[in-house]
Amino acid sequence: MEAGELEALITQQMVTAMKARDAERTGALRLIKNALKNKSIEKRAPLTQAEGEQTLASMIKQRRDSIEQFARGNRPDLVAREEAEIVVIEEFLPKALDQSALAVLVQEALAELASSLGRKPTPKEMGPAMKAVQVKLQAAGVRGDGRTVSEMVKTALAG
Repeated sequence: MEAGELEALITQQMVTAMKARDAERTGALRLIKNALKNKSIEKRAPLTQAEGEQTLASMIKQRRDSIEQFARGNRPDLVAREEAEIVVIEEFLPKALDQSALAVLVQEALAELASSLGRKPTPKEMGPAMKAVQVKLQAAGVRGDGRTVSEMVKTALAG
């Protein structure tokens, strides 16, 4: 799905949510649309599919960080709102892999990296290892939570 198609889909979903008088969903969709539009203006060109997905992924990351802060501040109402926004944002991203599938993909990427290096990668090669995993994720058309991927790669390189 191209970025233009993504914006059209979000606009269509927003109209449907407004007609259904679903204020929370409408608000979340407006946030998504504005984030994509702002990124496009910042770039001064239409976004590619990857850039659109990256924008949405960063929105999810921001919300997860906010959830942690709100949980510490004992604000369950705000935690629930952020979680609801994450659900809406994730609708427009490729399917996220579960832990076991992600672990397999990480092992495959590290095995390929090891064969290209001619040796097992060390913890100092975290950057190239993460890049290899990201390439694998994109090739498969799926995504994984950056923090989870980072932890898996770190554990695999240390072991």
